[in-house]
Amino acid sequence: GCDGLNVLGTTGEATSFTAEQRMGLMSAIAEAGLPLDRLMVGTGAAAVGDATRITGHAAELGFAGALVLPPFYYKGVSGDGVLSYLDAVIRAAPKIPIYLYNFPALSGVPYDLELIRRIVDRFGDRVVGLKDSSGDLPYARSAAEVASGFRVFPSTEASLLEARTGVFAGCISATANLNADLCARAFHDGDEGALKAAVAIRGLFDGLPLVPGIKALLARIHGDARLAEVMPPLTPFPADTAAAVIAKYEALRQRARDLQPA
Repeated sequence: GCDGLNVLGTTGEATSFTAEQRMGLMSAIAEAGLPLDRLMVGTGAAAVGDATRITGHAAELGFAGALVLPPFYYKGVSGDGVLSYLDAVIRAAPKIPIYLYNFPALSGVPYDLELIRRIVDRFGDRVVGLKDSSGDLPYARSAAEVASGFRVFPSTEASLLEARTGVFAGCISATANLNADLCARAFHDGDEGALKAAVAIRGLFDGLPLVPGIKALLARIHGDARLAEVMPPLTPFPADTAAAVIAKYEALRQRARDLQPA
């Protein structure tokens, strides 16, 4: 049900992989013949040299967009500092649309509204949108108004009916790994029941480690224990917690199937 995918994002544990590993995966995706025109790829890194290499590789391969975290080790960096970082990334990859990745809870460096305005003023249509993982929908709405055609993707399925009005371009959510069909019904058909089920699936992870939890469920769904593996410093989802979440997930999926029109 997905219209596109973001690969090597937070759920893909991109920041736990070396630049070579990330570029290797990107090359493997391209060599596999997957539709790069429907794939955005995470290319941000703490070191500007890594970010430029990874983003340049994405551009050469033909990915549809690069999702760029701000430089995330030093906190309290100035807007000028972020602009200089983006300038290096954009000059290294002139052919690929750039999306900003706002995730201040993890990066510690927000793309605040004034900074977004400065970025758009400076780089024009090279920076085409933003993925917002702050959970702040008023902020996301304001970001979408920064420039005509600036595409904003909140990280919550709850925004999908609002996205149908054109306020947002859609959503990019970690839990879409588990509920993409429901998200598609909500976004394309305005199915409120599907939206409710999708949001409920996301809610299964409230207060729990999200990335290991999603991977534990994917391992169960696909019958492949390797999908539950995570890279340090993350640790696997506890087995007893996984069993409880899986049971709730399967009940929600059955309820959604019962409600689906014949």
